[in-house]
Amino acid sequence: MDKKPKHTFTAGTIAGDAIAGVSVAGLMLPEAVAYAAIAGLAPGRAIVAAVAGGLAYAALGRSRFAIVAPTSSSAAILAAALAAMPGTANDKAMMATAIVAIVAALFGIIALFRLGSLAGFIARPVLRGFAFGLAITIILRQLPGLTGVHVTASNIFSLVGILASRLSEMSIYSIAIGGVALAGILAMRRVGKLPGALIVLCCGIGLASLVDLPSHGVALVGDIAIKLDEPAIPTFGFQTWSHLVQLAVPLTLILFAESWGTMRALALRHGDTLSANRELGALGGANFVAALVQGMPVGAGFSAGSASEAAGAASRLTSAIAALALGALVLFAGQAVSRIPEPVLAAVVIAALTHALALSPFNRLFRIDRDQWIALAAVAGVIGFGVLDGMLIAVALSLGALLHRLSRPTVSELGRIGTSHDFVDLVRHGDAKPVAGFAIYRPNAPLFFANADAALNAIDALAVQHPAGTRVILSLEESNDLDSSALEALAEFGKLIQNREMVLRLARTHDRVRDLLAAAGMAELAEDANFSVADSVDAAEEERNVDHA
Repeated sequence: MDKKPKHTFTAGTIAGDAIAGVSVAGLMLPEAVAYAAIAGLAPGRAIVAAVAGGLAYAALGRSRFAIVAPTSSSAAILAAALAAMPGTANDKAMMATAIVAIVAALFGIIALFRLGSLAGFIARPVLRGFAFGLAITIILRQLPGLTGVHVTASNIFSLVGILASRLSEMSIYSIAIGGVALAGILAMRRVGKLPGALIVLCCGIGLASLVDLPSHGVALVGDIAIKLDEPAIPTFGFQTWSHLVQLAVPLTLILFAESWGTMRALALRHGDTLSANRELGALGGANFVAALVQGMPVGAGFSAGSASEAAGAASRLTSAIAALALGALVLFAGQAVSRIPEPVLAAVVIAALTHALALSPFNRLFRIDRDQWIALAAVAGVIGFGVLDGMLIAVALSLGALLHRLSRPTVSELGRIGTSHDFVDLVRHGDAKPVAGFAIYRPNAPLFFANADAALNAIDALAVQHPAGTRVILSLEESNDLDSSALEALAEFGKLIQNREMVLRLARTHDRVRDLLAAAGMAELAEDANFSVADSVDAAEEERNVDHA
């Protein structure tokens, strides 16, 4: 059960949450407009999703820092998904709504069957690499808005190539405004809790009110229409629905990993305890409401969550106020919002993603010499193959890394420390000594179909160096379960040891493994198994003494 963070509502905390919510809304507005553009949808769809989804999460969720709204990664994956589907613009708009509804259903299934632990199947280095590659991709896609050159390109390499060929068309005014806006946001971060994005937006609107920016090649956002139609079930055929479900799975997966990673990181930093299944259920509810208002997929983005934390959020009231403030900005200040310069919008998005460009996580992986190439491969996958395929590559890399590590287990030969019951690796512990007449081995990974033959063959190659009559003890402490392949390999290994005129005993054998051995016809091996290596050695010595008597 999740432990809710305890907060006392006072006039001071409510006022603090209100200020924090308004500050976060200043970031949510440009992000919503930018992410809608990434997905190829009207800005209003991102805004209504942020308002409806944010309020739904505030009612259902438990994280005080999470700001549930469209995210950069989900927008990019949605764009790739829609690009893979044929149809008119209206068809794709309906498909986007259908995908959001499917995402909501998938989140609901994950929460209902308590599958929140699935987030662990995506390795953290892969997630970091994916986030880094995604940040580079999205930042590069902001360059047209920053430079005033509108470019349509299918991939990042084409985008950069076209921009490079059109350098003469770039607006110096657009670049200057975007550069100053970006520098201003980054500078205000160093000052403290100043709402840099909101301040820069206000300055951009003020500049557009005083100067005719379009005449200088600086584009403005323009009117943001909010149109809510009655909810309707799209009338697609089975094949289309099947394809949409396939496209929604990676979208759900990245929202799953991104949202839970954000919530967990911020909660741990402040001593809050959250339940993955509860939060994923809340995300399902938020996406369901977003689908009802025909919005975009929503999740807990890291940039908005970090902004909420930096603004001093004390409760989920911040999320609710941020959603309401965003709606109020569009409804009551729509004319002002329409005058936001596009380079300022691009600068806000770029600033929000700079946190994902930190090299320190990669430096750490190289320092410990673990998983660095997997992380870099995830970066290359996103940049080279696009967001959707990059996400699938990242997931495959996670599972591949796991299987690679498990399929190549090391084997330790164990020895006794003095006269104690402790048996440890002879190579790593110089004070340990082998026991005369025994060959004691431990595979350092759970035995399963991918590694059982390799591990047991390696042990046999070591055991064959001992004379006939040796007691071979196999410690199975790493294996609390065995699949059918591992059971068959163990049976074959037992016969091989017997043919070498040796005796096999099992140590550190879990009850589940004993039951499986008995069911697989190896009852004698299961009955002679012991819970410790020392007990196996003592039992084998006693057995040998009886044979010699």
